[in-house]
Amino acid sequence: MPKILLVEDNEMNRDMLSRRLEKRGYTVVLAVDGAAGIAQAKAEKPDLILMDMSLPVIDGWEATKQIRADAEIAATPIIALTAHAMSSDREKCLAAGCDDFDTKPVELPRLLAKIEEMLKKGRTPPV
Repeated sequence: MPKILLVEDNEMNRDMLSRRLEKRGYTVVLAVDGAAGIAQAKAEKPDLILMDMSLPVIDGWEATKQIRADAEIAATPIIALTAHAMSSDREKCLAAGCDDFDTKPVELPRLLAKIEEMLKKGRTPPV
C-alpha cells in the first residue's frame, strides 16, 4: 500500500480527501500545518506528499523547500494543492520544489491520475 502524507489545515478537506484516498487503497498520514508536515515526512517516509500551499505555522512553499533540503526525504514526490489556479501559482509551486500541481476544489479522478503517475516514476534525487 503506498503511503501518502496529506498536509492540509482545513478539517473538511482533510477528512474528505483522506477517506477517498483510503477507499482506493492508500495509507494516509495527516499533518495540519507545514511544520507538522515536515516532521511527519521525516518520521513516516511517505511515498508521496500532497501539500496544501496555504498553511499555518510554515506555509507549503517553505515546507517543500525544507523537505527538499533534507537528504533523507528530498526525493519524495510532492504534489501542491492550492485554490490559486493562475499559471504563476503553478510556476511558484514548481520553483519551490513541488513535482506537480493541482487545484482546489480537488477533482478526484484528475488528482488520482497525477498520484498514480507520480508514484510510477518517483522523483530523481537532487544532485
